[in-house]
Amino acid sequence: MTGDGNLPINGAVRPASPRPSFDLALAAGPLLACGVAAPLLALAATLAAMAAYPGFNPARQYLSELGGPSAAHPLIFNAGVFAAGVMAALAGAGFCLAMVRLANARFAGALTAAVFALAGAGLAQAAIYHWPDRRHLAINLALGIQLAPLLLIWGLWPLAGLKRLKLFLALVFAAMGVLTVLTKHLVLPSLVNDANVGWWERGYAILLVGWVGVTAFALQRSLRDAPLPQK
Repeated sequence: MTGDGNLPINGAVRPASPRPSFDLALAAGPLLACGVAAPLLALAATLAAMAAYPGFNPARQYLSELGGPSAAHPLIFNAGVFAAGVMAALAGAGFCLAMVRLANARFAGALTAAVFALAGAGLAQAAIYHWPDRRHLAINLALGIQLAPLLLIWGLWPLAGLKRLKLFLALVFAAMGVLTVLTKHLVLPSLVNDANVGWWERGYAILLVGWVGVTAFALQRSLRDAPLPQK
């Protein structure tokens, strides 16, 4: 039974149930999964393309040749690189959302997403335009993700629980710096030469994309353990 105005007799009004806040972790999860999968896809495509290229010399030849005119089945490598590029761009968006969700690092997150978007675009274009087409040089945009470990460290710096991840990112950044100096012949110019350039390029590529998968997996776990956001 109710009184005037359809209120309960005792005048009490039940408070409305609070609407749950949108959790960025829900959106970041699938995007970070792309970051975990992209290096594995790139590795699988590279190994399959090498197996389909009789006489390919991993010590002397560049990876781009797996998708070039001399390759028997260039689509294997190019399709893998294109897909990995798209997934890298999606992973960048996942890193951004994770940084905002965990540390409210909006600016650092946006810069990280931009770096990965450029890298993804460079990979995709390089997969479409094969060397010696000059447009293939867009692959150099992928080198921009060398800055991403520093951006992630910056954004995640306030989080005491991610010390090991931040140390890992610092070591990755330092290692990529060393490889850049060596492969550009800025020091020890005879170390990287025509007889071994392929091995150096593969090591560089593994480091350049491998850390992305490790970091994406670590952030996935951090998001799962993070408390739900308050409205």
